Order: sequence, then structure tokens, then C-alpha cells
Amino acid sequence: MAKRPPLVDPHVHLWDLSHIRYPWLSPPFDADNPNGSVQAIAVDYSLDSYLEDASAWDVCGIVHIDAGAHPGDAIKETRWLQRMADRCGKPNAIVAFAMLEDKGVEAVLEAQSSYANVRGIRQIVSWHPDPARSYGPEDITLCEEWERGFGLLNKYGLSFDLQAYPGQMDHLAGLIGRHPDTQVILNHTGMAIPGDEDGWNVWRSGMRALAALPNVAVKISGMGFTWNPWSEEQARPYVLETIEIFGIHRTMFASNFPTDKLFACFDKYFNAYDSITSAFSDDERAALFGGNANRIYRMGLKL
Repeated sequence: MAKRPPLVDPHVHLWDLSHIRYPWLSPPFDADNPNGSVQAIAVDYSLDSYLEDASAWDVCGIVHIDAGAHPGDAIKETRWLQRMADRCGKPNAIVAFAMLEDKGVEAVLEAQSSYANVRGIRQIVSWHPDPARSYGPEDITLCEEWERGFGLLNKYGLSFDLQAYPGQMDHLAGLIGRHPDTQVILNHTGMAIPGDEDGWNVWRSGMRALAALPNVAVKISGMGFTWNPWSEEQARPYVLETIEIFGIHRTMFASNFPTDKLFACFDKYFNAYDSITSAFSDDERAALFGGNANRIYRMGLKL
């Protein structure tokens, strides 16, 4: 096995349930949703908890991604994370929350961007005709108000983390193409749904449409969203095709912990990614496991 490169994990969630409201982590717990029941992870998850899960890896940096806090606590979450970063050195970058379709979104973007470690915004926009898979009642990316909010990101130097389904990608490629100066990072390997009619071809077509835009990168994570349970044998072609579509320098391996802990332990994911890329060069692996995240999220780490 090739030597493990340093890890910069570009998709981590931390939470203190007594300090910030997280509706999706509060009872009653419903299994009829994309994650299944989240009761197993509805406990505090600290930086130390993450580092313990990732202890087999040389974690040089992490990016904290909005963890689904109540919208009214979005700035509070960022403030909490920035204080942690100032004290502990991590998270090295923060992707905060804003509702882009909201009339008052510019004030939120201005407030979020004022924190030193904030690099971008995430708002989950995954919509699917099956309500059990959908994260909302409608595809908000189709409304003019949402694109107006998206268009403000570059003004504040913010990237956008995109969590969407393959069926939305063609439309989103058109929208993102109208904003070429905004860095977009697609989450969770594009969340392929093999059970959908023509599911793999829809995923493949959408991924290629997004990859044709030089301002779009991708994070490989979320195997459990596509198969539950999942195996390295299943993941291998999924991972390799994603790397082929986006190229070595626009692809990152990410944990999505602790959410992905619902489907497997940290080492199962990263041992699989390690094995799948064992024949890659040292430079290619260094980019996939850390260098790309460091560059794309503007972290300035010396790896």
C-alpha cells in the first residue's frame, strides 16, 4: 500500500446540542428521510470526537460545513466555530449557512463573511420527486430569488457548497455558468441514486455538465447516501469515474463526519479511498487527500 498522504478533510460537522438548535437532531426521530434515523448521532460531537474518529490519519486541517442549525442560529454557529478556531487552530475554514432566496440574505452574507475563517456558504438544495429523499418541498434553485442570492456570493468572496441530486444538475450547470467567478464545490459525489429510472446515466450526464465548468469542484463522500450498506467493491467505480470526470485537481476526499458515521466508521471510508487510489502517483494522492482542499478552500496550510 502506498504511503498515506496528509489529510485535509473538507467536510466535517461539529455540534454542541445544548448551545445551538439543530432541528434535524432533535426527537422525534423519523427514518423516512435521506439519512434514515439520526438518533445514533444526536449527541454532542466535538473537535476531540472528530480527531479520535480520524486518529489513524495525519489530519492537518478541516473545513467545517454548515451542520443544519436552526436558521436563527446560523451566525451563532459561525461565532462558536470561529472562537474554537482561534483557540484550537481548527476548523481551518468554515462554510456557513444562508438562505439565498431570502430578501434579507445580503445582510447575512455580509455578517458571515466578517468572520476570519469563513470561506463559503452552504444551503442544501437537494430536491427529489420522492418526498422521502427530498430535503424540501420544492426545488428552490428554480426561483429567480435564489439565483439573485447566489449572485451575491462573489461580492463577499464566498464560495458555494452544492448539495443537490443528479436530476437537478443540468439546470444548475446553466445557473452556475452564469456566475463563473463563484467557486462551487459539489457535495457527496453527486448523490447518485441507482434505483431511479436511468439513474446512473442521469448522474453521469449531470456530473459532466458541472465538470465542464472550470469553477466547479467535487468532494467524494456520502457512499451511504447511494448504498446502505455499502462496500469498497461498489464504491470503486463510483469513485474512479468521479475522479475521471472532474480530474485529479478538482476532486477531494471528505468524511462528512459524523453524518456518514450512520453508514460506517471513518476508517472504512478512508481505507477504501486509500485502496482505490493505491496505483495513483504520490502527487495525485497528495492532491486528492489534502492539497486540493487546502487550495480550493484557501486555507494556506503548509502540507
